[in-house]
Amino acid sequence: MSDLPRKAVTRTAKLAALPLGFAGRATWGLGKRIVGESAELVGRELQQRTAEQLFKVLGELKGGAMKFGQAMSVFESALPEEIAGPYRAALTKLQDAAPPMPTRTVHAVLEERLGPEWRELFLEFEDKPAAAASIGQVHRGLWHDGREVAVKVQYPGAGEALLSDLNQLSRFARLLGPLIPGMDIKPLIAELRDRVSEELDYGLEAQAQQAHAEEFADDPDVVVPAVVHQCEQVLVTEWIDGIPLSEVITDGSTEQRDRAGQLLARFLFSGPARTGLLHADPHPGNFRLVPDGEDGWRLGVLDFGTVDRLPGGLPTPIGDSLRMTLEGRAEDVYELLCAEGFVKASIELDPDAVLDYLLPIIEPAQVDDFTFTRSWMRSQAARIADPRSPAYQLGKQLNLPPAYLLIHRVTLSTIGVLCQLGATVRLREELEEWLPGFVPEEPDETEEESAAEA
Repeated sequence: MSDLPRKAVTRTAKLAALPLGFAGRATWGLGKRIVGESAELVGRELQQRTAEQLFKVLGELKGGAMKFGQAMSVFESALPEEIAGPYRAALTKLQDAAPPMPTRTVHAVLEERLGPEWRELFLEFEDKPAAAASIGQVHRGLWHDGREVAVKVQYPGAGEALLSDLNQLSRFARLLGPLIPGMDIKPLIAELRDRVSEELDYGLEAQAQQAHAEEFADDPDVVVPAVVHQCEQVLVTEWIDGIPLSEVITDGSTEQRDRAGQLLARFLFSGPARTGLLHADPHPGNFRLVPDGEDGWRLGVLDFGTVDRLPGGLPTPIGDSLRMTLEGRAEDVYELLCAEGFVKASIELDPDAVLDYLLPIIEPAQVDDFTFTRSWMRSQAARIADPRSPAYQLGKQLNLPPAYLLIHRVTLSTIGVLCQLGATVRLREELEEWLPGFVPEEPDETEEESAAEA
């Protein structure tokens, strides 16, 4: 059915069938090998069939299943190149498309939430959705004052479906782990589940989006559509045209890729500093390259359903630890990680080994500009995922404090998108401008005078 299945048992059955499908294809692959087909050919076909089934089901169910698929999609760059193709095609379908909600259901929601005369609010309303996502779909319209608008309508039963899907997915997270090397699936699902109630609340989303729209009004680099109207299950915002980032990834020019990458990095680090909020759903379906003048581009940002509230901006210890790592200050870095809870009190690690673990990850911050590539992402994933690697052994002993969980996922996701873009980015420039602690504070005159007197 094209609407969100209301009965949890329906969705549970679809998701529960996935591990059985994986096992069945493994048996099929063994049979193909027995009759003489090459291991490489069979392996690729097996991966393709697995990817197609997994993400077809996730996309059809929408809800938490699709949300999980979208969250995974940005890590496609970490897959070995010989199997990345089938996953790439299947994953990107989740970024801005899903089976639509029936027109009668859309009209029923609008009538219930906007009133029986809801059509009078619009000069035009397109019944065919412009985009469909995990918990709602978007329709294009013309507001009564003449503004082009995006009308986001939440799927009936979305909350129940989100929780049901994520609970079911967590039960076989171990089977999904090999899909993305070096990534622990279970905490990702747990974190998505923790955000369910927040994402379903269009009032919170409207507040976050309007805060960004006001802060970035007339910004030369970023455009955020203003909120026009909001009520339960319906959110109306200004419409923006542009090239979806998924299209830039597949067909964009080098100039477009680099511009999109630079602005994505800029928005990641400047957003919390300017609004006290971190946009926490950075998959390509939520971004556009918006034409600006004859040759320029701005980054259009959509969907503020998931944000991290950071009143003081990104935590200063992130910038401090990054700067000290680049300076090779192993003892200081280790002391800070212990203080922030990244190393538990019961564990003792070698500070130099910790520094060796961190340095390759922060390579993009060591140079003036860095080209993010799939091969670089794969090398990092392989280093951390290989049980024979010292990085794997050390990484297992590190802890991720709850306050940093969402920041960590958003940063990794953004890096994943940059690698999909293959963008050359001046990351260090953005860190120096926006990340607290990355540039050491200059002592004020009073401190200098006191030091001189001493």
